[in-house]
Amino acid sequence: MTQRLRFLLDTNILIPLQDSYQVLESNLANFIRLANIGGHQLLYHPATVADFERDTDAQRRSRNLQRIRQYPVLESPATCPWNTEWTGANDVCDNEILYALECDAVHALVTEDRGIHTKAKAKGLNERVYTIQTAEDWLRRLHEPRKFDLPNIQVAPLHSLTPQLSARFFDSLREGYGGFDEWFREKAKENRKAWIYRDENDVIAAICIYAIQTNEVINDRDEHLAGTALKLCTFKVGDGVRGRKIGELFLKAAFRYASDNCCENIFIHANAERHDYLIRLLQEFGFEERGPYAGDLVLVKSHPVAPPSETLLPPLEYARRYFPHFRQDSSIQKFLIPIQPHFHETLFPDYQPIQPRLFGASNNIGNAIKLAYLCHAQTKSIHVGDLVLFYRTGDEKSITSVGVVDRFEVLDDAAQIASLVSRRTVYSIEQIDEMAKRPTKVILFRLVKHLPKPVSYSRLQHEHIVSGPIQSIRKITDESFSSILAAADR
Repeated sequence: MTQRLRFLLDTNILIPLQDSYQVLESNLANFIRLANIGGHQLLYHPATVADFERDTDAQRRSRNLQRIRQYPVLESPATCPWNTEWTGANDVCDNEILYALECDAVHALVTEDRGIHTKAKAKGLNERVYTIQTAEDWLRRLHEPRKFDLPNIQVAPLHSLTPQLSARFFDSLREGYGGFDEWFREKAKENRKAWIYRDENDVIAAICIYAIQTNEVINDRDEHLAGTALKLCTFKVGDGVRGRKIGELFLKAAFRYASDNCCENIFIHANAERHDYLIRLLQEFGFEERGPYAGDLVLVKSHPVAPPSETLLPPLEYARRYFPHFRQDSSIQKFLIPIQPHFHETLFPDYQPIQPRLFGASNNIGNAIKLAYLCHAQTKSIHVGDLVLFYRTGDEKSITSVGVVDRFEVLDDAAQIASLVSRRTVYSIEQIDEMAKRPTKVILFRLVKHLPKPVSYSRLQHEHIVSGPIQSIRKITDESFSSILAAADR
């Protein structure tokens, strides 16, 4: 029997589950349903009992302590060494829960506590800490891949959206910005545009309004961004669709747009209190704090037209900071990875043989930047920061796409594999179970780009890069890599 996932639930998840009079939010209800379908374990930490015992409402305290026993407890977790006699009671509980994750007592922690998410990042555990929505999204990918549709980001002029300004989706934007409706209509007159996502009911569920600025003042210190910069003016992903990587898709659109328009920087203003999830996402892709502006936090990403010559930066940090640029010097290994057409279409739904300037006729930018690929290749020599070139077998027989490796593991435990690729893939649990019967290579990577022109197998033969069929992962030389990039630009 395949080992299933173990989820540790924080107090703020358990309380609504225990209240039989409370209607569960759809994301939480579906997460519980999918966990039951998959036979995954939902556990609570003994520290949660101490958290409940501090409740000053005696009736509620008694009710919570009685109902929590309906769920299995995490048995004998290791004592957290992070706590001291000066650690506050709430922090003690949070630390105990996070330390259980550190000790691999469970695969993942589900919590809505922003403080725990912040602590998890500091401890290097943030990839295993989920909100309800991201956890529900993970299980949907595993158990309902046929029902899971990749988000489709579209470009829309603001004037096409003004009839929908009264929708509830815009309420939080109005609350956070006085005169939002007037500003929106004014920018609509200027033909300002936005990237948008519509949900299953064709209702707007996410928006990123953008504009190119020149020599813009970005903070209260009157600092300027010299030259042309892309400003992300409004960035909102609705509660009902969070966890679908739409924010990452907006950033993918922003990076493409900035590259096409030679923008040297990308910047955004964010409320540090209300936009903590967004800020964490931005920092994952190289945005750095540049001081306050009218009470908001300013985050700026350097987006140089030419790749900086900072070869002392570790290759993955270079890619994070200067994405979509990447290090390709002789210290970086390069690999060809054959991928069957149906897996290629799953990983790269936005790929087209000849890439359009932005999104193409369908306006589809497909899957996100951070992806995962599973295979049974013999190689074990791939390292963080290496470059991978994906070769589509079967129909096209061409190299199509370039990525930078985030992580490489060899695993034969289906639950571990599912946990590792959770935020990056649409492999079903059945596919992962089948692959895990043999040692499986797990390649986590950042998609840099699809090549402007696919490089065919015949071209690879002509350039003496390959001499036989590409049936498994193979390392190539620096010269071969340069030849492939040159051929792709011809």
